[in-house]
Amino acid sequence: MQIDLVHDIQTAYRKVIDSMSRPGVISDLHEVTAKADFHIGCNPLIEVLALMLLDTEVTFNVVSVREEKITRLINQLTYAKAADTDKADFIFVLKDCDQKGLEAAIRSAKLGSLINPHESATFIIETESVSTGTELFLTGPGIEAEHALGIAAAETWLDIRNEKNKEYPLGIDIILTDANDSILCLPRTTQIRKRVTD
Repeated sequence: MQIDLVHDIQTAYRKVIDSMSRPGVISDLHEVTAKADFHIGCNPLIEVLALMLLDTEVTFNVVSVREEKITRLINQLTYAKAADTDKADFIFVLKDCDQKGLEAAIRSAKLGSLINPHESATFIIETESVSTGTELFLTGPGIEAEHALGIAAAETWLDIRNEKNKEYPLGIDIILTDANDSILCLPRTTQIRKRVTD
């Protein structure tokens, strides 16, 4: 089955917006990714998000051991231009990236400015799971009281993300994906803390 570049991408967009407006809510995009018939060598969900987010007006970066190949294929699919991490609008961090690569990308990502906070980077990060892993607590807009969840390998990049987002409205937004075609969004307005152990 072939993906519909209008209706299916709109479905994906609505789910991403819903997850972004309700941080901690996991959305399933399997109905869209099941139709993905292009193969650029990564999770079909990454491919769908690339189609949804990228066009000729934005830039992107791929953080992966297959960076050159995936960058070329995403460029052919979307016509978006590749850029260094400190200039990219969207940064795709694939599962084969090591933690140091992810941390370096977050550190160097652009934050926007007080006049143009929307000129910051959005990360799309492949993880093992968006529902199991390090226990985190979320608070902020779109979250009633406090929301607890587990995110795989979050302990390695969480402090860097929190440091990047300390001066709102500057900051980065994150879309986490997993192999089950699920997404979880962490906008810059969301405060995240780890469980305190005794």
